[in-house]
Amino acid sequence: MNYDLTKRKVTVFSQNRTIRINNGIALLKSPLVMGILNLNDDSFYDGSRVGMNGIGDRAAQMIAEGADVLDLGVFSSRPGATMGSEQEEIDRLIPAIKELHERFPGTTLSVDTARSKVVREAVNAGASMVNDIYAGHFDPHMATVIGELQVPYILMHMQGEPENMQRAPSYKHLLSEIASFFDERIRTFQAAGANDLILDPGFGFGKTPAHNFELIRNLSYFRCFERPIMIGISRKSSIARLLNTDTDHALNGTTALHVVALQQGASILRVHDVKPAVEAIKITEACI
Repeated sequence: MNYDLTKRKVTVFSQNRTIRINNGIALLKSPLVMGILNLNDDSFYDGSRVGMNGIGDRAAQMIAEGADVLDLGVFSSRPGATMGSEQEEIDRLIPAIKELHERFPGTTLSVDTARSKVVREAVNAGASMVNDIYAGHFDPHMATVIGELQVPYILMHMQGEPENMQRAPSYKHLLSEIASFFDERIRTFQAAGANDLILDPGFGFGKTPAHNFELIRNLSYFRCFERPIMIGISRKSSIARLLNTDTDHALNGTTALHVVALQQGASILRVHDVKPAVEAIKITEACI
């Protein structure tokens, strides 16, 4: 079965990437919007935090606003954050995935985790995409599991770990170092049988504000891999600092940066605010 996740017109900047998902081929005619649902109390933006009692309504709102994918995670990845136990992650995450899969069976659910056992449980519960900020480095079994399950996998670049990534990030050649990282990770996952790989340069993960803006300005550099590129820049501190504001007032800056990322070839926008992201895509499409 072939189907289009986006239901939007073809654009010149999306390059018509395809990924296999939900036993079909999804054609990325237009960039996707991934809505963030954090099942915790310490994510950097409190507007993304939800509990089991409110997750269904929040998901319904995101879907109504145009979200193509919902990304569910338990543990915060903000600077200084630590990861809880595997069992705690499973206990909090799996009921949420089951609820959303049952209530919104046509919606693609992504699981934000670095653990292969959690991935197995999540896919069995209804998830059909994996978002791993460690790109398989946290769990040596991740590549094998992704190869077995054949689900799209988002691998992100991060210098260090959330506990220490922002202490003193430095690069000799930012773009080429990240490209080398992607090349090695792609080869590793392909060797394990994984094919539907999505690249995330890791805006804000082991990078200074200058690094972050250099990444967005040169995002097209990574199109050489011929893989969808995901960008997670929503309400990040680099935006707030540049605009001399705070996270709660960083939406305008986020939307402006989304337009730049789209022009540079972004295929997926991972966001807290779905409607503005959908509108940014429509405006960018109209001007390309």
